[in-house]
Amino acid sequence: MTEVRVLTGPALDAALEDVARLRITVFRAFPYLYDGDLAYERRYLEAYRAHSAILVAAFDGARLVGAATGAAMEDHAAEFAAPFAARPEPFSQIFYCAESVLLPDYRGRGLGHAFFDAREAHGRALGRRYAAFCAVLRPEDHPARPAGYAPLDPFWRKRGYAPLPGVEARFRWKDIGADTDTPHRLQFWMRDLTA
Repeated sequence: MTEVRVLTGPALDAALEDVARLRITVFRAFPYLYDGDLAYERRYLEAYRAHSAILVAAFDGARLVGAATGAAMEDHAAEFAAPFAARPEPFSQIFYCAESVLLPDYRGRGLGHAFFDAREAHGRALGRRYAAFCAVLRPEDHPARPAGYAPLDPFWRKRGYAPLPGVEARFRWKDIGADTDTPHRLQFWMRDLTA
């Protein structure tokens, strides 16, 4: 049986190494195609030591099988400030629902909803009015797109999120099979937590 727990403070801290490994595993799949690096993951996850951070963890026994992170937008990557400069929502009112990673065998069991429910509740507890996240943009005809691939757009829309036209982040990471980091576009999605 899968158990979902909200981790903050020392419990969050203790789980970060396992989250790093899980991110590398899950993000190898399309649309990320991420050729992960444990040293990078450790550095990246340092942001979640911030006081506003949350880790929602799914365990099968003692094994971490899924995780979702979030933090106040200003406690996350500086690259996110510029895309929101022209938006009417105050940056200080946005809670960032960062990554959700879940091993394939555990999908379709409601864990995605549990991840969003907990992060949105945390955002509200911090006094945030909005929740936002990023989705990787890949062309429809990308050669690594698996047959039958279904994006998560319907799931996100059902939860009240909508894409923000023209609001994108740019990040670099090494794709599987690439020699160097390459640029990637990520589309922001947002919802009003008071609606």
